[in-house]
Amino acid sequence: MKISKKLKILFLIILSIVSVSVAMGMGSVSIPLKEQLSIIGNRLFGLSTGYNDSNATILLSIRIPRVLTAFFVGGALAIAGVVTQSILQNPLASSYTLGVSSGAALGAALITVFEISIPVLGILLLPVGGFAGGMLAVLFVMLFSKYMDNSVSSHTIILVGMIVSMFTNAVITLLAVLFSRHEHHIISWTLGSFNGKRWYHALILAIAGVIAVSCTLYRHMELDIMSFGDENAKSIGVNVSKIKYRQLILAALITGISVCFTGTIGFVDLIAPHVSRKYMGATHKAIIPASFFFGGILMTLADLFARTLIAPLEIPVGAVTALIGAPFFMYIYFNRRATHEG
Repeated sequence: MKISKKLKILFLIILSIVSVSVAMGMGSVSIPLKEQLSIIGNRLFGLSTGYNDSNATILLSIRIPRVLTAFFVGGALAIAGVVTQSILQNPLASSYTLGVSSGAALGAALITVFEISIPVLGILLLPVGGFAGGMLAVLFVMLFSKYMDNSVSSHTIILVGMIVSMFTNAVITLLAVLFSRHEHHIISWTLGSFNGKRWYHALILAIAGVIAVSCTLYRHMELDIMSFGDENAKSIGVNVSKIKYRQLILAALITGISVCFTGTIGFVDLIAPHVSRKYMGATHKAIIPASFFFGGILMTLADLFARTLIAPLEIPVGAVTALIGAPFFMYIYFNRRATHEG
């Protein structure tokens, strides 16, 4: 029996809630679901139910902000992956492989080491810096790719993007050495971590996630058309260049906001869109929300794994996603190559 797309999305919503609940309950201190509900019910509605006060502090001040931040970062990065894969017609494309993530991290690192302060921006200074770094990386990749290959093939763009990513990561490492006072923050960006995240992080990223989903859903028909190639899109009167740059700006914005708070986390934006296409089909109206939930679930579970596998030590979440993503990248590449050769 064929399952409707609405039911599939409903299943992902339920799976997301379960994943978030499991992540909030597990850690150095276990907090059962019943106690989680008691604590939340007391704080929201004043229900006088029994619970451990120290568990309430852990849940409300540490676990919930961290888990929600991880979920929304995963969802936002997945949306950025949908956009880049669609406009480049390549399942290997992502904000990570295009150098956007590392460019955004470099932008945030420069603001930190040079102690740049713009009072009017406040806590939004790092997201703005991350967006600027991500945008510069995208523009450089596109311009250099056009210089190297006038047809601007997706393979050239991805290759240049990965070179830019390696270069910017090297610059970030150099900054960590030269500005040892900020070494901890810079290294945390290169490895990725949700440790110490607060409610305002979760709120900003939740807003960014909602905006990302809304903007991409609004343009879902354009993404459908772009998936069939530039020539087909031009033949029906679509302004391909305008769409590409507009969508790349959106991907850079989403990635910049996510990376500046959590660091460079790769492969979620590669895996989630690919799995969503297999699960939901080809239309972006269904792929976009599915990718958001898949990305959120994957990042939530990756962070849970990172902080519990060898507790009390914590593995950088970027290392966890790379362990999953690198083999997945190879699978997509060789499977795609075999399909074309066949």
